[in-house]
Amino acid sequence: MTAYRYFLVACLLCGGILFGGQHFGPAPAAAQDSTKDVLAAQIREQGVACDQPQRAVRDAKRSRPDYDVWILTCKNATYRVSRYPDMAAKVEQLR
Repeated sequence: MTAYRYFLVACLLCGGILFGGQHFGPAPAAAQDSTKDVLAAQIREQGVACDQPQRAVRDAKRSRPDYDVWILTCKNATYRVSRYPDMAAKVEQLR
């Protein structure tokens, strides 16, 4: 590598350390978009219909460490999705 490439790599690493690995811009909206898509894909794999996922909201009252509960709103229905890591989700249709 040339000295210039080493300099660029060092700048990128320092930037990640200084800013805590955080990216600039609206990260919360992007995180919510990816969450709804991931939840919709998971319940589809389990045989539940979710047409056009619209939003996913974490249910803080029902969630616990290593156990997340989400309210997933799709075009055709609303579901409560309860998840343990690396396991199938428990899906309850709310409407």
